[in-house]
Amino acid sequence: MLYISTRGKSKPLKFEDALLEGQADDGGLLLPEHFPDVSRQIDAWRELSFVDLAIEICQLYAPEIDKDSLRRIVEDAFSTFSASNVVELADIGDMHILELFHGPTLAFKDVALQVVGRLFEEELGRRDETMNILGATSGDTGSAAIAGVRDSERINIFVMFPEGRTSQLQELQMTTVIAENVHCIAIDGSFDDCQRIMKTLFNDLEFKQSLRLGAVNSINWARLMVQIVYYFYASLRFSEPIALSVPTGNFGNILSGIIAKRMGAPIDHLILGTNENDILAKFFSSGLYERGIVQQTLSPSMDIQAASNLERFLYLHMDEDSTPLVDFMNEFSNSGRAELTSAGTVDPTIKAKRVDTEETTDTIGKVWRNNRYLIDPHTAVGIAAAREFSNDGPIVSLATAHPAKFPEAIALAIDEAVPSHPLLSNLHAQPQRKTKLPADVTAVGEFLQSTLSP
Repeated sequence: MLYISTRGKSKPLKFEDALLEGQADDGGLLLPEHFPDVSRQIDAWRELSFVDLAIEICQLYAPEIDKDSLRRIVEDAFSTFSASNVVELADIGDMHILELFHGPTLAFKDVALQVVGRLFEEELGRRDETMNILGATSGDTGSAAIAGVRDSERINIFVMFPEGRTSQLQELQMTTVIAENVHCIAIDGSFDDCQRIMKTLFNDLEFKQSLRLGAVNSINWARLMVQIVYYFYASLRFSEPIALSVPTGNFGNILSGIIAKRMGAPIDHLILGTNENDILAKFFSSGLYERGIVQQTLSPSMDIQAASNLERFLYLHMDEDSTPLVDFMNEFSNSGRAELTSAGTVDPTIKAKRVDTEETTDTIGKVWRNNRYLIDPHTAVGIAAAREFSNDGPIVSLATAHPAKFPEAIALAIDEAVPSHPLLSNLHAQPQRKTKLPADVTAVGEFLQSTLSP
């Protein structure tokens, strides 16, 4: 299995090289040269635990890692979860909820990043090398990535987040980790600014190589690889194809579902939910991809106006032809606007819906009153979007974060005591550490260099 760039100008890489490179040298994103068809294995996979299913799927994409080592990595990663089978499935009457928030930072990002952090350690140990991770987060990726590599002797991690635009608890989960290898950077701007800075530094190949930079955002294929597992796991719990609803901002989570469907998972269609930052909902409804102004909402992890993983989707949608993909991305980069030439719905298997703040709080309140089940605002977006579309078979909506991470949003929706969680209860009393920087590539680059200078 080799990995190729969406932009077609980087040499193919083996999995371990793709893991450490993160982003392709030509500025594109890495994808496997093919997606295995596992339709004949579906029945056998129905009996597997989440851990065993993860091993089977990851082995397909990382054949260089022997199965015993992969089992050790995966079992160790998921031992950090409070749920005995890593994820749990709940029922709220008209749909099922796949709970992905039982990891150490109470967010779905833990599922992949607990594995990815250990994959980094394994490969760096084999090579006797070190690396410096640079990431950008709109909320949960930062804390999950930090939890995956904190106190590592081989990895330093630098996480940029938009100052004042994550929830207070999301920020505290990052800034209260006082470890020598952890560096939190509060950027005076939006998540899109953080993402722009990160991509610019990665595209400076001399800088990237001199500082041994690696990526932990969903631009790293390994993140998507592990996320594929829970789409298979959810779809194999039912006897007929399901619909899956996914709240998304950067398009990485739902893209894993799209790939699972390509591989043969019994998924009928996917539902994409966005908040007021609805660039993706508009794109899948019309083919027009147009950047707007980032709006702060109750679901901050989705406050994004440029979804980096859409490039991978477009590459696949354009029959793996890099030329129109590059033209599309360049047009968007230069003008903030690009449009598919084909008319009509972009992909009939993807249904998209914008969910505003009022509908988000209304959904939280209704689910609590009707089912005594509490959801966070991101999960509420997915549930509200799912309810816009009919489906003959089961509907599963992804619960992407524990509601205790968003007490302010919950308080707007219900009149009862807001939820708490022991992993969050004493964060306010902990010392914090962060560095404030302007939304400037040079400033961030200089900070990295000065911090890493011997």
